[in-house]
Amino acid sequence: MDFLARTDLHITTWVVALILFFVALAIAKPKVVHMILRLFYILIIISGVALFIKGMDFGEGMLYGFKFLAGILVIGMMEMTLVKKAKGKPYTTFLVLVFVFFLIALFLGFKLPMGINFLA
Repeated sequence: MDFLARTDLHITTWVVALILFFVALAIAKPKVVHMILRLFYILIIISGVALFIKGMDFGEGMLYGFKFLAGILVIGMMEMTLVKKAKGKPYTTFLVLVFVFFLIALFLGFKLPMGINFLA
């Protein structure tokens, strides 16, 4: 499971998922894109769990737990946004929550020892 606990793999899956999310928001019937995005949700969760387990070695388990929770909330809000859009209901609140939780996860990811240290 060591090959899954790589920050670059996790960041790559997030970037691809965000691109697919915005593509799915932009097109009228995003069924295929939405299914591919769900596959990337699974890849994000698997690599995130591997990083969470590896992060326990750094002695900051609570912050890694908060980052894990923020990541799960981002995925949940992304899914809810696309489902609301597909049903023709207002989805602006969920879109705002996607950005809020994403910024929280991004901040924690850069702040923690395994992340890229942009905030130093």
